[in-house]
Amino acid sequence: MKSLHLLFLGVLLVSADTQASWTNWRGPRFNGTQDGARLPEKLSGPESVAWETPLPGRGLSSPVIVGQRAFLTASSGGKQERLHVICFSTVDGSKIWERTFLATGRTMSHEKTSVAAPTPTSDGQFVYALYSSNDLVCLDLDGNLIWFRGLGLDHPNASNSLGMSSSLVTTDGVVLAQIENDSESLALGIDTRSGENLWKLERPKMANWCSPTIASRSDGSKAFCLQSGKGVLAVAPRTGKTIWDYSEGASTVASSAHHEGIIYAPSHGLTAFKPGAEGQPVEQIWRSGQLRPGTASPVIADGKVFALNDGGVLSAGELATGKRLWQLRLKGPFSSTPVAVGNKMLAVSEKGVVQLIDLSKPEGEVMSELDLKETVLGTPSLAEDGVYVRSDAKLWKLK
Repeated sequence: MKSLHLLFLGVLLVSADTQASWTNWRGPRFNGTQDGARLPEKLSGPESVAWETPLPGRGLSSPVIVGQRAFLTASSGGKQERLHVICFSTVDGSKIWERTFLATGRTMSHEKTSVAAPTPTSDGQFVYALYSSNDLVCLDLDGNLIWFRGLGLDHPNASNSLGMSSSLVTTDGVVLAQIENDSESLALGIDTRSGENLWKLERPKMANWCSPTIASRSDGSKAFCLQSGKGVLAVAPRTGKTIWDYSEGASTVASSAHHEGIIYAPSHGLTAFKPGAEGQPVEQIWRSGQLRPGTASPVIADGKVFALNDGGVLSAGELATGKRLWQLRLKGPFSSTPVAVGNKMLAVSEKGVVQLIDLSKPEGEVMSELDLKETVLGTPSLAEDGVYVRSDAKLWKLK
């Protein structure tokens, strides 16, 4: 493969601090929540900020939290051609290391987005970062380069004039890169240790900005779930073999959420379905046009499913039936997806207004607010010691 650059460094993997608490965009459950994580009790000005630290460039990606380290991507330069992976201490925000690469692919994107739009992922031993230029890098937790792929060299027509944004996921020794667009649309299952392709799938030729997820199967194995305008396709991580296919269409912006074996897909509003056995159709549980998400993806919390539309209206739905329970208007607009712990939700508007919401109230209630006074387009990340929010200029830890 002409674009594969492997560096076998003989690096001894670090065993400390490898228990990942927030391994990918929207967390390891793919629903914006995480056990043991913590949201602020109240947002009350500067005292709510544990620390803030400057960033070297733009980005919409979320931080990945592994132990006491936060890993984040950014892009800089006149054409966003410089690709950054930065590791910060979660304790005080100090920079532990930074690695910079030059993009090998196209760096064009809409002015609102960035080359560093996709969120990286981690398996607790390595960090995998993808950029809109279709450059994919694997680093160990100490920043040593393991391998680098310029996917655009193998697939030169795989691009989008508005920019790519699908985030990475990894399981079973495979990292999934969903590279979908109007021309050369594909998904790659890549071996995490060698960087070699294990499989390639041709995908629908349409622009797509949503991200893949991982579903648990009844036998305990995992499945990659690839969402597109055609629907949601589940494949085996090691082979790319189809397991099931929901083919009734889905959003190309908001991504699906998972909870207790049920998938909540942004399809015809919001559709809840139970995956079938291999080769069997899925079982639709309910469909609601009243729970239609906008850019933000659905969130599962407090025994409910939540959808935030582009008008800034948060709708709470009954998990079992999809019945809309209440609506609450927030200060929007929103590009990021909220996160939640227990009966509290945290949502950050594009204008940088952080809103803490009490989900247990009969109609929901905004408890407190914090204005970061910067544009925030990236989704927050949760950890045991706080919540992490990034803009183009800064990374904040809220306590």
